[in-house]
Amino acid sequence: MPILKLSATEKRRVSVFGTCLVLAVVAWLAVTFSRTYNFKVKQVLAYKNAPKKRAFHSLQSDTVDVIVRGTGWQMLSSKMNSMNPAIKVDLRALEYQDYLLLSDQVRAINKSKEYPQEIVSFYPDTLYFDFSHRRVKRVPVRLAMSLKYQQQYAQSDDIVIKPKYVTISGPSNVIDKITHWETDSLRATNLSESINTRIRLSPVKEGNIGIYPNSVQVKIPVNEFTEKTIEVPVTLVNNREYYRVNLLPKKVKVTFTTPIDKYAGMTEEYFEAEADLNMWKNYGYKVLPVKITQLPDYCRVVKIEPPNIDFIIKK
Repeated sequence: MPILKLSATEKRRVSVFGTCLVLAVVAWLAVTFSRTYNFKVKQVLAYKNAPKKRAFHSLQSDTVDVIVRGTGWQMLSSKMNSMNPAIKVDLRALEYQDYLLLSDQVRAINKSKEYPQEIVSFYPDTLYFDFSHRRVKRVPVRLAMSLKYQQQYAQSDDIVIKPKYVTISGPSNVIDKITHWETDSLRATNLSESINTRIRLSPVKEGNIGIYPNSVQVKIPVNEFTEKTIEVPVTLVNNREYYRVNLLPKKVKVTFTTPIDKYAGMTEEYFEAEADLNMWKNYGYKVLPVKITQLPDYCRVVKIEPPNIDFIIKK
């Protein structure tokens, strides 16, 4: 296959031509993308200034088509990036009517400069709402958390949430189904210290639901744990025939984990150990298993010695 051979002068000309072509294309693109265009994007609506005396439910999707005005660069960016902020729509007009004209709010939205491009129009332009009785209710806060502790560390007391309850308001048919309200997820790893932080509640997913307050204070006590062993007397249960029963031994050694700051106060009075005589009467057991039926919160039984005890029945 013949190879085209160019002289040095011809090579320079081709190089100059190629450079000029590239510069011309770049200049054309720069001019083209610098011009202003109207283009369509899909955008989520967010509601503000909801009516205080009327509960509402939107009868259409909260995503609408928006005609915006911007440069070609902005148009290209909008096609590549769908993370534009939600457009905030004012609902004060719903105090006296059942619909909203988005075109009435275009000037105010553009003036607020919360949206990166100038908005020209919406489709659909009219939003319709269904109204129902508004209810107010208090529900408990539920903490969503994922905590991982350092070795020998763990939660050492009850979690404290202030306030324990929040007030929600909205349509009766929605509020009636809500039994609690979760927080945002609290996550921590390699935990060795107590947590005392303010955490936001999960955001409202519907514009017609109100919640107060929108954050709570959370305290999670964390402490180092260690093992302790004490002797606990064994109580016989289900001796309905009132047999005279001797337990051997009468006490067992219970090894358990406890927070270090509560180590000294852990005595046998906080524990209860039981042996069930039904295990002999109903199942023929020759020794009775020992169960710990009461122990302080956040303590965990490691072992019981002996785990089974002998017994002598005197009739």
